[in-house]
Amino acid sequence: MKKLSKIIKLGATFFLLFGFAQTANAQFLKKLGKRAEKAAERAVERRVDKETTEKTDQVLDSILEPGSKGSGQGGNPIPQTTETNTPDSNSSDGNSGGNPSTAPATEKSLTVYSKFDFVPGDKPLFFDDFANDFIGDFPSKWNTNAGGEIVTLGESSQKWLELKSGYNIYYVPDVSKLPEEYTIEFDIAAVGLDRKTSSTAQLRVSVSDDDKFKDGINYAYAEIPFCQYAAIGVTVQNRINGKSEIRSTVKADLRDEVLNMPHVSIAANKQRFRLWINEVKYLDVPRLLPAGAVLHTVKFHMNNFKDGKERIFITNLKVAEGGVDLRRKLISEGKISTNAILFESGSANLKPQSMGVIRQISQVLQQEASMKLKIVGHTDADGNDASNMELSKKRADAVKNALVSVYNVSSGRLITEGKGETEPMGDNSTVDGKAQNRRVEFIKQ
Repeated sequence: MKKLSKIIKLGATFFLLFGFAQTANAQFLKKLGKRAEKAAERAVERRVDKETTEKTDQVLDSILEPGSKGSGQGGNPIPQTTETNTPDSNSSDGNSGGNPSTAPATEKSLTVYSKFDFVPGDKPLFFDDFANDFIGDFPSKWNTNAGGEIVTLGESSQKWLELKSGYNIYYVPDVSKLPEEYTIEFDIAAVGLDRKTSSTAQLRVSVSDDDKFKDGINYAYAEIPFCQYAAIGVTVQNRINGKSEIRSTVKADLRDEVLNMPHVSIAANKQRFRLWINEVKYLDVPRLLPAGAVLHTVKFHMNNFKDGKERIFITNLKVAEGGVDLRRKLISEGKISTNAILFESGSANLKPQSMGVIRQISQVLQQEASMKLKIVGHTDADGNDASNMELSKKRADAVKNALVSVYNVSSGRLITEGKGETEPMGDNSTVDGKAQNRRVEFIKQ
């Protein structure tokens, strides 16, 4: 009888545990189903972006030169901190070598970016891809009150600055005064994020009137979230004359984006502050910045990441003065030159961020129905003369193809020319000079 009682109790326990396991399993499968459904939606979106129609594919083939597309951060490449090569001069938009694997894993068509309205500043103030820094060193153009070092990720030769968590400040002293209108761009990579990453794990990007390591009397910042278990949103805050006027968190789900090496774009137009991540605009605050050009420095710091596990890297920081409407200048002067049309290194593959400028050119051509343009490509001095001449012509052709295929400009209104490295505007022995020399001109005919 006691034996039977034990069997009954064991059986009841088994069924209870089995029922609990079934319930837990059902809940797990339900959660997994939701995640699978979301993943399927993303897969469909990627497929639609890549294979919409045969005509779109043919159009994109004429814009994007065939070549290998790199994988994104999803595979969590291991940071390499051992120097294997001497510093090189190949930048992300250079002429040779380069790093196609820094592109996001999902390649979006240029037509998707055709509504992307960010236009980079047209006068470079600062650029750094750490090409001239050694792996393991802190970058020579930066300053910090903490640690940090140059690394590479996985098999890529692209160099990144690894930031350290805590109230550690990183900034570039060479940007000593920001004008009233300017843009800031950079790329982010993240390693070690998971569902335990804190909801307060954020990268802060700020502009401040303090040229050292304090917030300053006047500042404004945006905080980009890296949490993976919930959609946290983008936080924006300011202080004007010592008084905080705005603090708000804008709804946004960036969990996928921060895993796939996003490109961040910021535009400051007097008091207006806008921020894009990839092609999506998340912030547009009309009166966030103090009136007048009182801000001096661009600063970064990361909060509430687990040291040694959750690691954040940035590269390709570009600060440029804006304020010149390329459309008005092209109409009034008949010629413009811009460094804001970017290409993958060593190729004529247009980077999607370039579409803001190309869109402005299309608007001019739409308004000025009789205008014809010559598009002239220029490169820096990396590589040999003949290759650079050919590359500059291909890049001019790529811009023409984008105007024709994406914005329906008649091809008969556009001619192209390549001048390679023959007409430099900057010093080809410096990173900043090379960035100035990689440009596209539009000349009224």
